[in-house]
Amino acid sequence: MAKDPTALADVREHSAAILAAAGFPKMPARVLMALTVTEQPGLTAAELADTLAVSAAGISGAVRYLQTLGIIRRVSQSTSRRDRYELPSDWYALMVRNSPVYAALADQADVGLAAVGDPGSPATERLRDMAGFYRFLQARLPELIGEWEGVRAASQP
Repeated sequence: MAKDPTALADVREHSAAILAAAGFPKMPARVLMALTVTEQPGLTAAELADTLAVSAAGISGAVRYLQTLGIIRRVSQSTSRRDRYELPSDWYALMVRNSPVYAALADQADVGLAAVGDPGSPATERLRDMAGFYRFLQARLPELIGEWEGVRAASQP
């Protein structure tokens, strides 16, 4: 049992709010954070609904969204008809690795460059920077994830 369940619930909700403010859907953010702070290996849909005080329908949509992104996995329980939802230990890396957003934004910048068609335009400079920046991120993220995994492994007892 958590030393301070109220503080842990606050962390869960504030972290989910930060994710939502950054553009992550609110209910999936709440489910993600509930799975992050639970002391159990995972939670059933009913446990998530109870924890977050929301409907089963809200949980259903959220877990489907998170599964689509590859962030959570559904695990069958041999002792129950209910499935449990778990976070893989590297869920944050899966979220970044599987995200096509950087490539898509870089490609859109290329489309914008073609639409502007003027090499001297301020829009051309901004779009060229946008494409370059997102391609840079896409190229560097695998290295950063590998570096983080090394740091993480070295810091574990």
